[in-house]
Amino acid sequence: MNSVVIGSGFGGIAAALRLRAKNHEVTLIEKHPDLGGRARVFKKNGFIYDGGPTVITAPYLINELFELFKKNPKDYIELSPLKVWYQFVFEDNSKFNYSGNEEEMKRQIGEINKNDIKGYEKLVNFTEKIFDKGFTELADVPFDKPFVMMQQLPSLLRLKSYKSVYSLVSSYIENEKLRRMLSMHPLLVGGNPFTTTSIYGLILYLEKKWGIHYSMGGTGNIIKGLEKLMNEVGIKILKNSEVTKIISNNNEITGVQLNNEINIKTNNVICNADPPAVYEKMLNGNSNKSFLFKWKKNRMEYSMGLFVYYFGTKKTYDNVEHHTIKFGNKYKEHLDDIFEHKKLNNDISYYLHRPSATDKSMAPKGNDCFYVLVPVPNNQSKIDWSIEGVKMKNLVIDKMERDLMPNLRENIVEDFFLTPDYFEKDLNTKYGSGFSIQPKFSQSAYFRFHNKSEIYNGLYFVGAGTHPGAGVPGVLSSAKVLDKIL
Repeated sequence: MNSVVIGSGFGGIAAALRLRAKNHEVTLIEKHPDLGGRARVFKKNGFIYDGGPTVITAPYLINELFELFKKNPKDYIELSPLKVWYQFVFEDNSKFNYSGNEEEMKRQIGEINKNDIKGYEKLVNFTEKIFDKGFTELADVPFDKPFVMMQQLPSLLRLKSYKSVYSLVSSYIENEKLRRMLSMHPLLVGGNPFTTTSIYGLILYLEKKWGIHYSMGGTGNIIKGLEKLMNEVGIKILKNSEVTKIISNNNEITGVQLNNEINIKTNNVICNADPPAVYEKMLNGNSNKSFLFKWKKNRMEYSMGLFVYYFGTKKTYDNVEHHTIKFGNKYKEHLDDIFEHKKLNNDISYYLHRPSATDKSMAPKGNDCFYVLVPVPNNQSKIDWSIEGVKMKNLVIDKMERDLMPNLRENIVEDFFLTPDYFEKDLNTKYGSGFSIQPKFSQSAYFRFHNKSEIYNGLYFVGAGTHPGAGVPGVLSSAKVLDKIL
């Protein structure tokens, strides 16, 4: 069987390897000169910046790809567990070191609110039940038939999936600081904690089950290790090649057309590209003939955009942890501005990544390497990032200088930033969303874009926009769904 995979993010690479393990002849096509999609790497003046995902959970999903070919993952990648998973910094500048050490977690919770120790234990127990159902049982199950969803509804209702993550956490936790901290996980996959289905509370337990890891040399080294494996097992990789059209005859896929006028014949196309971009730009409009599918596509709500500022400093900030999450003063109002009102707000929350806290190879000697990620509205907002980008950069530096890193501005020696425009133009995501469609209940499982196209025979999807969703475990699991369909 001859299969073409479009896009080389984690989902596309995992799909290519799983198909190869089934003896498919596989061609992986990537429009950029490098692999990785959102997980690309930027190298500038001795600083190494991971483009996207930095939090590695469920490492077994990565290891499985090597084990499919009887290879030892340790020969290709080095994953190192972190002691402190995230340091949360609250609006009053108090700090909380979030980790897998339960005694330490409860001690810190008790210092904030004694009553919440019991609530926290009950919350963890409940998220374990959600995890057992939502991840262990359903993350790699194809949801392409309505009855599959119907069968699961009773148990999903028992697990309160109609609640939001914030509402679920609040039913166990009294203190507002702790509520924010324990409900932030949807933001890691593009969702608003106030509207994301509580099924995504499973992330809280998923972290506890396997810990949080860092890939030495950066997440890009995982991509590098997987590329080496693909070359060894005979996957053909075409870089600097963009698929401009997926060719079909009626509703049967027959091949793909590249920007260099080359056509590749195939009846099997697996897209790691954002599904709406594929249906709207690469196909010949048949998807508009199905009224139901057109309605489903048009009603989708998209995740927030991301402003990502990468910078290197000429001194080290040893008091800054590997992962820091800093909350602004307003939480719900800020998220409403991002998701509902689609407008910028100066009272930002942000995530700061300092890989050089764990891995000195990411920056020149005596220097420090960072990226800071700020959730912002997606491009439905019509924000002009050529103007607002520099303003946002300066706002972020001011905040970090005040909160965490004194005299930051004068110590920055290297920097650049990406906005939702990069996600829309370079990564082909609709509205420049960071994580494709939002993880609401009405957009989960059967209600997402299906892994097996509803319209075309021979067209399949992996990655953030399809089941089970965004995040490294989600997109790697989407390739396991494909395993069951193909």
